[in-house]
Amino acid sequence: MQKLKFPVLFFALTIFFSTSHYAQRDPYLLPFSRTSIWNMPIHHDAVYKNAGIGVPAQAGMTADEDYLILTPDAPLTPVYTNNAAWHRDRDRCPKEGPEIFRAPIPDDFVINSENWLGLTPNSGLAVLMPDGVTIKQTQPFARCEAGSYGTSRYTFADVNIYDEGIHGAHGGSGMSAIGGTIRLGELVPGSIIRHAMKINVYAAKYLHFDEETGGRRWPAPAADSYAARVYGSEGSPEYECRMGALLAIRPDLDLRSLNFETGNDGPAMILARAFQDYGAYIVDDTAWDVVALCTEFSPRGRVIDEFYQQWGYHFEAGTDTPFGRDMAKIIARLHVVTNNLPGNTGGGPVTDLVNRRAPAACDFGIPGSGEVCPD
Repeated sequence: MQKLKFPVLFFALTIFFSTSHYAQRDPYLLPFSRTSIWNMPIHHDAVYKNAGIGVPAQAGMTADEDYLILTPDAPLTPVYTNNAAWHRDRDRCPKEGPEIFRAPIPDDFVINSENWLGLTPNSGLAVLMPDGVTIKQTQPFARCEAGSYGTSRYTFADVNIYDEGIHGAHGGSGMSAIGGTIRLGELVPGSIIRHAMKINVYAAKYLHFDEETGGRRWPAPAADSYAARVYGSEGSPEYECRMGALLAIRPDLDLRSLNFETGNDGPAMILARAFQDYGAYIVDDTAWDVVALCTEFSPRGRVIDEFYQQWGYHFEAGTDTPFGRDMAKIIARLHVVTNNLPGNTGGGPVTDLVNRRAPAACDFGIPGSGEVCPD
């Protein structure tokens, strides 16, 4: 038996270096399995039906910021119960109940009314625990003073960063606060978004409710509690557009024909390609006639700030701006992928990673390495 030590060791090292050589995906940047809904490109057999979403009549394009904290070595910070939720006359800062959990949060990461978007944002938090694997999710999260405690109200089941990652802290749908989020570095010149995105729409105008479906589609585990009385209350036709729907641009549309004012290499084109190749899941209700894409706000920075620095456009843009008008062209051309079903993610078998609009997600690499899949 003694003679086997060196061959076994050599074999183990061979496996290690082989997998390391081909591993290219930082799980902090592109989390979850390659067959996760967030990482599956749309299949060539996808079936499309017009989503029936018109040009937003009010402010146009907005952001729903997901708070992502992927610093497992940061100080453990207590998060206490606060009951303000989304009441505009309540304060999210004070602790009003017991501790919910403790999580590693950098001392200088602050979320309060001075820097969050809107009056009562969704404020979904996804935080990586010290084991480097478990993600806790909660909303609406606040951390009003540097080095102090955090507060929140609702918690969700833990997920594994290497697993499917469907569920989480987007309360309308019960879907993930980290999967599908547009990350820093993904909306800069020359970038590519290599995953499905998340989108919020005006439920009263564009989502459909019926008793059979409860106003949702797979993979959403839920719809808003008010779905029966609000979804489609303005008389929208039945476009199969329900909470959790995968929205995408048809493959036969030449994106260059949209003549984006921000250019064929601009931010709208980056998003349009992502909509065509991966799509976006409806995860929440905007509650007014705007559309929101979910973007990162983390200790590393904010997508909306990076976007302005790189392009000179505000991400939150009305239809009186070049970027806003470009996004209106995209939104009006979205379709529901009606055969996005369990085992048939993106409109094709999960076992088929070849016949899709983009390459399958590559293997996992070293956490925090900053590596992403190549073109």
